[in-house]
Amino acid sequence: MNNVVSRVNEMLVSHDLLFSEKPILIGGMAMEYYEMRQSGGDIDLIITDTDYQALAQKYPDQRKDLYGDLGVVIDEFEIWRSIAHLDYDFFKKDAIEDENIFIISIDRLLWTRVCVMGVEKYRKDLDLIKEYYYKKYTNQKYHQEALLHEKSYEKMNGAVYGGEYDDL
Repeated sequence: MNNVVSRVNEMLVSHDLLFSEKPILIGGMAMEYYEMRQSGGDIDLIITDTDYQALAQKYPDQRKDLYGDLGVVIDEFEIWRSIAHLDYDFFKKDAIEDENIFIISIDRLLWTRVCVMGVEKYRKDLDLIKEYYYKKYTNQKYHQEALLHEKSYEKMNGAVYGGEYDDL
């Protein structure tokens, strides 16, 4: 089992946090899950509105409202019913299912970073996600072909017309 998943599961058990639907891991821990960077100290989760309502009733003084996104902060957990008003069902799409949690899909993780890209930390995360895509999905044959003409691209601002390469 991925170390991130086991850490989250251990923390859920130690805090006796139970949900009617599996929570979705988002944020820095998801970044660590995808091996893009180490996470910070918090654990961000998305839960259903039903689970949020129960948690908010149990911990009324620990509720948090971030521009209409409602959550509950319990020690290192930030547990949200939405991000940018996008709910559990949005973030569950293509999520990776584990025994006790879902891990947000890489595409939805990208969306969470786009929503807050005005913050430097999240702009850096966008660069890390871009590198992840390039590393994982780049067609290596096309990449090798492009490397043959790197000097031409530099001289011609990236665009070569009519096969007129200037690779000298």
